[in-house]
Amino acid sequence: MSSNVYYRNTLKLGLISITLLFWLQLSATARTTVEQGVMEKEVMEKTIISQLNSPPTQPTLPSTSERMMRLLLRLKLPVQPTPPNTSEQNIHLLLVLKQRRLYVYQEDVLLASYPVAIGKPKWETPTGKFKVLNMVENPAWENPFVTYREVVPPGLKNPLGERWIGFWTDGKDEIGFHGTYKRDSVGKAISYGCVRMYNEDVRKLYEIVRIGTLVIVVP
Repeated sequence: MSSNVYYRNTLKLGLISITLLFWLQLSATARTTVEQGVMEKEVMEKTIISQLNSPPTQPTLPSTSERMMRLLLRLKLPVQPTPPNTSEQNIHLLLVLKQRRLYVYQEDVLLASYPVAIGKPKWETPTGKFKVLNMVENPAWENPFVTYREVVPPGLKNPLGERWIGFWTDGKDEIGFHGTYKRDSVGKAISYGCVRMYNEDVRKLYEIVRIGTLVIVVP
C-alpha cells in the first residue's frame, strides 16, 4: 500500500516538474518574441526617421556632352534656302505695253514671260526705268475712288489678288504688279495704271524679284 502511495506521489511530482518546466520555457519564448518585436519596431522606426531626415535623392542626369547634344538637336532650326540676290544675278523685268506682256531676264537670258493687263486710256501705265519698292503677300486693298477709303481684306474678291509688287509712286498713289480675280481682264488695257496678272503667275514672279529689282516699262 505504502509502495503505491510512493509511486503516485512520485508521478505527481514528475508531472508537476514537467508542467513547471514547460511553463518556464513558454514564458521565456514569449518574452524573447516580444523583445524581438520591440527591437524590430525600434529598428524600423529608426530607419523611417533616417529616411525622412535624409536629403532627397537626385535623379541621375546624362553627361554634359549628352545633354548638350540633346539641346542642340531641339534647338536646331531647319535650313532656310538663301533668297536669290537679283542685283548679283542681274535679274530685271521688261514690260512691253503694246504686247501686254511682261518678260523676266537674267542678263540677256529670257527666264519667263507672262501676259498682263495694263492701264486704260487716260490711266496709262507709266513708262521708264523703275525699281521694285515694296512687296506684300495677300494684300488688302484700299479703294482710292471713294472718300471714306473702303478697305477690302485679302480674299477671293480682293482686286489685288494674292501678291503685290509695287514699282511706282507719286507719294500718294502707287502702281505695281498684282494678281486679279478678273481673269478675263488679263491681256487688255483696262486697269487704272497697275499691271494685272493671273494669280499663279504673280506668285511665281514674287519668288523671283526682290526689293530693288530693275523694272523697265516701254510703250
